[in-house]
Amino acid sequence: MLERLLQSIHAQRLPEGVSLDVVVVDNGSEDNSVETARRAGCRVLELSGNEGVSRAVNRGIEASSGEWIALVNNDVELSPGWMAELLAAVGSPPREAAKLWFATGKTLNDQDRGLIDGTGDAICRGGASWRLGHGRADGPLFDAVRRTYFPSATAAIFRRGFFERVGGLEESFFAYLEDIDLGLRAAMEDLPGLYVPSAVAYHRGSATAGIWSGASVEWMTCHQLLLLAKFYPARLMLRFLRPILAAQLLWATLAISRGRASSWARGFWRGLRGFSRLRRASASIRSRGERLAGVLCAMEAEIARVQKATRWDTYWRWYFRLAPLAEKQA
Repeated sequence: MLERLLQSIHAQRLPEGVSLDVVVVDNGSEDNSVETARRAGCRVLELSGNEGVSRAVNRGIEASSGEWIALVNNDVELSPGWMAELLAAVGSPPREAAKLWFATGKTLNDQDRGLIDGTGDAICRGGASWRLGHGRADGPLFDAVRRTYFPSATAAIFRRGFFERVGGLEESFFAYLEDIDLGLRAAMEDLPGLYVPSAVAYHRGSATAGIWSGASVEWMTCHQLLLLAKFYPARLMLRFLRPILAAQLLWATLAISRGRASSWARGFWRGLRGFSRLRRASASIRSRGERLAGVLCAMEAEIARVQKATRWDTYWRWYFRLAPLAEKQA
């Protein structure tokens, strides 16, 4: 996978005057990834073991140079115009560029390139998230440029100043939902980005951990609770208690139905153990959370809009039955 990704990076049609510095962070791999990266002329950061996605990405950001930083997973292939399309969209006109801090493109399913893998991320009031359009047929619904606070770190570009303003990825999140955490901080600081559908990438998805693996269920369960701990002030927790209970109970039901009851239980226990610690450490973030309720409602309405326009997933159908959108949000 890494070799294919690096080939697609070096095949990028870059704007005049733009050059690439490619940093590969090796998170304790046991195959020939390091040799593959060095043969491709990349700088390699070798970590002593698997330190998790967030820590690895942060080490790469720290080692990078240049005004723009692209984060790309190893199970991705970029179309030749991916980077040029993103840079063009956020780089001009100059007065607009100052308002845009990142850009993310349309990601298609690598195995069936007529299907959407994701068109950016969204989170509901209950703390559960969805890659917008996941599993749906590609089409006009996903072809509109739009502003967003939620990049998908699967494949996106960021201004260096973005990380200077909001910080790096949350290192207590070993894997999964670290980009949702990043998006919530972007929303609270009012640092918008752009979804650019003409910038296309292809994603294999869960190629390392595996779809519905025990580890991914455990991480997702834990990190949903930690998002609530980190970002929701007490008054918002009470206001959104119904959707929080709906989202978390439905997630537990879904995990158990997939044969992952023990993984869900471990993740829930880990989330509870880390809840108070992260809540204390993030008090200053919650004090700036006036915008959060509006952002959550807007993102939830976007989830409902795409679900209604395509087909309802069982999870989201039941979520909106148990925690209906207010009329003005729908």
